[in-house]
Amino acid sequence: MTEQPPPVTAAVRVAELHVLREQARLGPSEKATEAQRAKGKLTARERIDLLLDPGTFQEVEQLRRHRAVGFGLEAKKPYTDGVITGWGTVEGRTVFVYAHDFRIFGGALGEAHATKIHKIMDMAIAAGAPLVSLNDGAGARIQEGVSALAGYGGIFQRNTRASGVIPQISVMLGPCAGGAAYSPALTDFVFMVRATSQMFITGPDVVQAVTGEEITQNGLGGADVHAGVSGVSHFVHDDEETCLAEVRYLISLLPSNNREMPPPLPPGDDPADRRTDVLLDLVPADGNRPYDMRKVLEEIVDHGDLLEVHEHWARNIICALARIDGRVVGILANQPQFLAGVLDIEASEKAARFVQLCDAFNIPLLTLVDVPGFLPGVSQEHGGIIRHGAKLLYAYCNATVPRISLILRKAYGGAYIVMDSQSIGADLTYAWPTNEIAVMGAEGAANVIFRREIAGSDHPETVRAEKIAAYKSELMHPYYAAERGLVDDVIDPAETRKVLAAALAMLRTKHADLPSRKHGNPPQ
Repeated sequence: MTEQPPPVTAAVRVAELHVLREQARLGPSEKATEAQRAKGKLTARERIDLLLDPGTFQEVEQLRRHRAVGFGLEAKKPYTDGVITGWGTVEGRTVFVYAHDFRIFGGALGEAHATKIHKIMDMAIAAGAPLVSLNDGAGARIQEGVSALAGYGGIFQRNTRASGVIPQISVMLGPCAGGAAYSPALTDFVFMVRATSQMFITGPDVVQAVTGEEITQNGLGGADVHAGVSGVSHFVHDDEETCLAEVRYLISLLPSNNREMPPPLPPGDDPADRRTDVLLDLVPADGNRPYDMRKVLEEIVDHGDLLEVHEHWARNIICALARIDGRVVGILANQPQFLAGVLDIEASEKAARFVQLCDAFNIPLLTLVDVPGFLPGVSQEHGGIIRHGAKLLYAYCNATVPRISLILRKAYGGAYIVMDSQSIGADLTYAWPTNEIAVMGAEGAANVIFRREIAGSDHPETVRAEKIAAYKSELMHPYYAAERGLVDDVIDPAETRKVLAAALAMLRTKHADLPSRKHGNPPQ
């Protein structure tokens, strides 16, 4: 009689489980880990540990393996299939995450890999919690053919379904090429790390073969290119640790979903009624003199803390998240230091999307205006400044969150209307005594209105100066708009923070509905 092996106990099975989990946790090999670090990159699990509160990560489908055959795949079936998925907390709030593991198949996406991502995205949408993707992958897994491409389609469909419902943050920590780049483009924010992350649809080799142009990966799609030239990346950092710390900070400023308000903080030691006397010296009364609008904002917000979005792209307008009296506010402001703060194609696009983001996630909008108009020129007109400028106009008109505008100096022409004027629905409009609200500057207006009189004069320059002074006196004095109800109040700059904090507190319970419709048709 054959002797039977001893029965398998629960303790044996548990021991086997721990061995498998340890294999999945360690990854393919120490050599693969060393290769990852040699590129200046952390492992996927190290990144998750930096992103989430310590000890809170709960992994999903850790033991998942692919079922593909052919091209040697059947002999290589590592656990996780090259992507780590799960959830944890950031400052105590639930956050879902998936992280490509470049050590396994170069982080390439196959069918099982994609299915794991689909599942965690569905969980994030159902739970109403932010989703962070830590991207470090080589694109579609070629050996799996069209199944891999279909996996990307499922991700794109979920990105779109989650848009405006939960915050979606893409963190680029390695390569992202081909169709894979479209998922980050569909999310709310894109972070990149210099030297190690790149994004492009076609790589340098293809570009050279097709166009003859020679360029490096970073020159084509590196962090600084996308942060300052293309506008694809919202934030850029020198290392992964700083980048992930900034992701945590961003999450602290956002609500978990579109049904919640951004998390408030206690007012702390920066009182809402703090005077801002220094603003009198920061902003010159002469509209032709530049100044740094960021310094103005730092005086107004709590502790001078600003998280500027797209800091290096379209620098003639500032978009930032900050707090006033402990509550989150989205700030848009013309930047006179760059192109005199004019609106152009890129500034309009940047601001329009930021307005839409804030409106989607219940973040009040504060607009600081010092704009001489839209940028003139053939390139701007041929580039479609009309339709691009209309994007910003549409975004403001469509926004239902509290909206406050403050006119510091110049507010000329159509740009004045577009920058959330009272006529397009701003709830409250304030102005400093240095404001100049007009169809155009006094010099241009006088040249148009009094053209014949100036030309026919024996002393045209004297007459021009007289007419400019008369136009300013009659139509551009600081109280002209207030007298006609287009400005709710002209305020002392030293009381700016106090006034804005009180207005935001009053508007906290604002409720506004849009007409019933499937969706609008914004300018493209």
